[in-house]
Formats: sequence, C-alpha cells, structure tokens
Amino acid sequence: MFGGKIGLPELLLILAVALLIFGPSKLADLGKGLGEGIKNFKSSVKDGEQEAEKKS
Repeated sequence: MFGGKIGLPELLLILAVALLIFGPSKLADLGKGLGEGIKNFKSSVKDGEQEAEKKS
C-alpha cells in the first residue's frame, strides 16, 4: 500500500470518500473547475514557450 503507486482500489476509495463528503453535484463542479484549471495552465505554459522561442 505504501509502495508509491496508486492503483484502482485506492482511486475508487478516494472517489467514494469525495462523493460522500461533497455530494454528486458539488463533485461534478469540482471536476469541471479542475479540468479548466489544468487547461489554462497548459495554455499558459505553451504561450510562455512560444514567447521564449521568439526572444531567442
């Protein structure tokens, strides 16, 4: 369990606990927000790389 890998049983347990704590609607909103945050982060990194290439 402490080997450094998270398997399917661990992910299901985390999801079940999150579902109990937040509820289905709140969990969907959290997932949507997390997805948008990751998308914005990737976009910012890509823009930064393009600007760095222009300066070189």
